[in-house]
Amino acid sequence: MADQYNINEEKIVKDSHTKEIDLINRDPKQINEDVVKVDFEDVIAEPDGTHSLDGVWKASYTTFTVSKYWCYRVLSAVFGVPVALLWGFLFACISFCHIWAVMPCIKSCLIETQCLSRMYSLCIHTFCDPLFEALGKIFSSVRVALRKEV
Repeated sequence: MADQYNINEEKIVKDSHTKEIDLINRDPKQINEDVVKVDFEDVIAEPDGTHSLDGVWKASYTTFTVSKYWCYRVLSAVFGVPVALLWGFLFACISFCHIWAVMPCIKSCLIETQCLSRMYSLCIHTFCDPLFEALGKIFSSVRVALRKEV
């Protein structure tokens, strides 16, 4: 039973590090769907009555599209790996702090708070319950009658 567990655990660990990436759909969760999806028509538009020459419009479209495409390619080729390294380091540090500092502190606070909560509850039940029961018995015989006089 323990051997079966170890084999499954090793397989899960191995699979998480050797996962195949999708080279076709590179934004499967659509986190950048409406943020950086910018086309020529989203940036430059000529209203009716104000049109440039057709050749200028076509050349502008081609220039915008090709320059955006290649500029992104060059920037990602030059800075993609170093920036990915920095982001990986940052998220590793965040994960480390969360696992080794934040969660133990929260768990410790919950344990201490539970202890204090029990002490507080004990004090309330010991001192306040008898007082409120006595006040309830005192005021239980009070009768209120409302009359509306016209």
